[in-house]
Amino acid sequence: MIVLAPAWNPTTSLLLLLLLSPSLSRTQDCSFRHSPISSTFNSTIRKLSDYLLHDYPVTVATNLQDDELCGAFWRLVLAQRWMGRLKTVAGSQLQDLLEAVNTEIYFVTSCAFQPLPSCLRFVQANISHLLQDTSQQLVALKPWITRRNFSRCLELQCQPADSSTLLPPRSPGALGATSLPAPQASLLLLLLLLLPVALLLLASAWCLHRRRRQRTPYPGEQRRLKPRTSKVNHLPKVTQPMSDRAKI
Repeated sequence: MIVLAPAWNPTTSLLLLLLLSPSLSRTQDCSFRHSPISSTFNSTIRKLSDYLLHDYPVTVATNLQDDELCGAFWRLVLAQRWMGRLKTVAGSQLQDLLEAVNTEIYFVTSCAFQPLPSCLRFVQANISHLLQDTSQQLVALKPWITRRNFSRCLELQCQPADSSTLLPPRSPGALGATSLPAPQASLLLLLLLLLPVALLLLASAWCLHRRRRQRTPYPGEQRRLKPRTSKVNHLPKVTQPMSDRAKI
């Protein structure tokens, strides 16, 4: 008996590959039955901050839409992309710390987010700012992560064009971070250090000028002294009549 094998259908194979694709394994229903946010994320972020240069440059979005439901989720999406990028250039010990922080926010990848919109604008900031913001977004999201459905947050949205130049908000105490205006503070300190030196040089120049002025008379003063000397030389002529009387 001859058994006929089913004919190979390329359309069926293509559909099977699409179903097994990792991009389709992420659900369009972006909700969580159990909280993926641990209770130790703040400590994990602090450990990473202790090993990183606080002024290491990263980029943060400046014009994300201020959405009450999606705002924190969107910022965690951008932070998770930076964690993955930093792992590719970090050493072995730092990779473990980056992976620990990435694990805390990796749950955002379970939702099928759309590619980043072209309207997003980025500005350079310190890594400390990114880590602080990540910690704050986790704090804000933790009470609502199992109560809300984030399905409408799958596409990041930008603010209107007139507010695209706004800088991201800064909060004090960013894990011992170096704040953004630090270069201005350093310049002010340098000016304060140079000010006494400049005053000392000015005082020295003024004293030297004063000594030269006391030692060397002005040309006008020399001209005034010459007539006095000429009068002394002609004193014998004034006493000449006295000698004529003596001869008589």
